[in-house]
Amino acid sequence: MNPHAMLVSTLSLLLGTTITISSNHWVMAWTGLEINTLAIIPFISKPHHPRAIEATIKYFLVQATASALLLFSSMSNAWATGQWDITQLTHPTSCILLTIAISMKLGLVPFHFWFPEVLQGSSMTTALLLSTALKLPPITILLMTSHSLNPTLLTIMAISSAALGGWMGLNQTQIRKILAFSSISHMGWMVVIIIYNPNLTLLTFYLYTLMTTTVFLTLSTTKTLKLTTMMTSWTKTPMLNATLMMTLLSLAGLPPLTGFLPKWLIIQELTKQEMTLTATIMAMLSLLGLFFYLRLAYYSTITLPPNTTNHMKQWHTNKTTSTPVAILTSLATLLLPLSPMILTTL
Repeated sequence: MNPHAMLVSTLSLLLGTTITISSNHWVMAWTGLEINTLAIIPFISKPHHPRAIEATIKYFLVQATASALLLFSSMSNAWATGQWDITQLTHPTSCILLTIAISMKLGLVPFHFWFPEVLQGSSMTTALLLSTALKLPPITILLMTSHSLNPTLLTIMAISSAALGGWMGLNQTQIRKILAFSSISHMGWMVVIIIYNPNLTLLTFYLYTLMTTTVFLTLSTTKTLKLTTMMTSWTKTPMLNATLMMTLLSLAGLPPLTGFLPKWLIIQELTKQEMTLTATIMAMLSLLGLFFYLRLAYYSTITLPPNTTNHMKQWHTNKTTSTPVAILTSLATLLLPLSPMILTTL
C-alpha cells in the first residue's frame, strides 16, 4: 500500500475511534463509526484478490446498514424525547434498534454471518484490527447506553453468541475463521455482564484484546494460516510455538493463566445477580471453546504431522522473536497473580 494512503487510513482509524469514545452526542458517535468503516476498507481490499474484494463489500454493506440503524434509532429517540445525549436513550423502540445496530457492528449472534467471512478475506494484521481495535467504539456506545437496554434480549444474544462461537469453531481448518468464532464467543461473555457491571465488560475486552493480539502476531511471525501449516511451523520457531500454546490456553480461560480472570469474575458477578442458570450455561459453553483452543494448541506444539505436506519445508531459523511479541506473550499468560491489583481498578 502507498505509504501516504497507509498514513491517512491509520490516522483516520485513530480519529474515528477517538471521536466515538469521547462523544456525548449521537451524531458525533455516528460520525466516528463512519470514519472507522471508511478507514478500514483500504486495509481489507489491499491484497487485490477476489476474496479480499468480496470481504470488503460484505464489510461495507453490513457496517452501512448498522450505521443507518444507529442513526434511525437516535433520531426516533430524539423525536420522542427531544434528547440527543447518548446516555438519555429512553424510547423502547430506539433501544431495540440500537441493540440490533451494535450487534451488527460487533458480530453478535444472530448478526454474526459477515464476521468470519470478512476475517478470512483479510490479511492477518487487518484481521487483528477488525477483531480488536474496531470493536472498541461499538462497545463504548453499548456501555454508555447499557442502563436503558433490555436485559433479557442481551442475555439471550450473549448465550447464543457463546454457543454458536463454540460450535462453529469446532470444524474449521482456517485459523482466521477459528479466531473469528472465538471473537464471537468472547463478545457473548462481554455482553452478558454489561448491564450489571460495565467495568467488568471493559476489563474482559482489554484482556481479550491483549491475548488475541499476541495470537495474531505470533501467527503472523510464523506465517501460519491453516491447521496444516501450523503442524509444521514448530520447525521454524520452537520457542514461539510453545508460548503460543500457553496463549491459546489462556484465551480458552484455563487457570492459572490470564484468560481465567475475566471468566471467573463474570461467573461470580452473574451468581451475585441471582443469574445462576445463565452463569452455569456460560461456563458449560466455554468448554466448546476450550476444545478448539486445545486442538490448536495440540496442532501447534504437541503433534508431528503424520504425512508429507505439499508445501515447501520450513526449516528452523535463528531469527529472534520481536520484543513486542515477547512482552505480549508474558502479559497474556502471567497476569492472574496481579488480579487483586486489577480488581482495585474496577
